[in-house]
Amino acid sequence: MAGALEILGERWTLLIVRDAFFGVRRFDDFAQHLEISRAVLSARLRKLVEHGVLAKGGAEYLLTPAGEELWPAVYALISWGARHRQPASRRYSHLDCGTELNPFGECERCAIRPPARDVLIAPRRTKRWQRADPVSVALRRPHRLIEPLDTGREAGLGQAGRSA
Repeated sequence: MAGALEILGERWTLLIVRDAFFGVRRFDDFAQHLEISRAVLSARLRKLVEHGVLAKGGAEYLLTPAGEELWPAVYALISWGARHRQPASRRYSHLDCGTELNPFGECERCAIRPPARDVLIAPRRTKRWQRADPVSVALRRPHRLIEPLDTGREAGLGQAGRSA
């Protein structure tokens, strides 16, 4: 556990990994969504790349197979937070059958723990204030984990070109 925490235990690191599962790939999207300083983000991304959790491909950061193995741990933390801190704002379901994952990340209908690529994430209805950054807006649409999140940047749209 100590070895894993040397890589993942710094502040912000698990949130960066979580966002990578959500489909965030670009530096500016991580920075805006997490409201993290560029210097800290740069250092955390560099460390995740050095340790093989993320790979840098051009302007994007992608989960490696080792990074994808973190999904059960990330989901366990999300579930724990939903039970003990504040209700979940997102629903995670098995892509093949549509069944919502239980707190252990399992699809009870199919009796499996689907890999992240087979999980659909969708917002729950909430009366909470909704943020307007491009990642938060894109996360209002259901999508498959790990697939690139469409924040409008890929099409070269500026702030004025995005819809909320």
